[in-house]
Amino acid sequence: MDVTMLRWPEEEGRRTVIRQAGAPCLLLVPDGEEPPPVADCLEDWIRVPAAENEVRARVHALAARTLAHTDNGHAGPSGPVLDDFGVLRVNGSWVALPPLEARLAEALLERLGAVTSRDLLIRAGWPTGAPGRNALDVHVLRLRRRLTPVGLAIRTVRSRGYLMEPAPA
Repeated sequence: MDVTMLRWPEEEGRRTVIRQAGAPCLLLVPDGEEPPPVADCLEDWIRVPAAENEVRARVHALAARTLAHTDNGHAGPSGPVLDDFGVLRVNGSWVALPPLEARLAEALLERLGAVTSRDLLIRAGWPTGAPGRNALDVHVLRLRRRLTPVGLAIRTVRSRGYLMEPAPA
């Protein structure tokens, strides 16, 4: 059972995606920072720095609670989760994304099922400056092709942006 560890509050946006996916999450809270309210039994937090055995114990407890909340000990379908290495996991399938496409996917996942503006995607994909005129369209097309096998679709919302959603069965 994979438990995602996130730095709080730096990775607050990813916390939302993981929570929507129903995946377990351990928040790493630095000294002096106020920990967030825990969302449910699949989430916990620990102060860092922490001893490795304490972190391992929290991860083990979260994994056990996750198994206790699934049918027959098998995890049910989960929502998409993008890790720090650009690997996107969806319902037991995965796809590795190049860095630029991973940044675009992360922005789309933060608003899964809602429109993500072209401006927001451009800022996510090219944080140091705007790309050429059609660069976003080209990279979204490539991302669409990579996501089809894992059951995700990206829809164009004319004059607004793009929307990521589960692909129709």
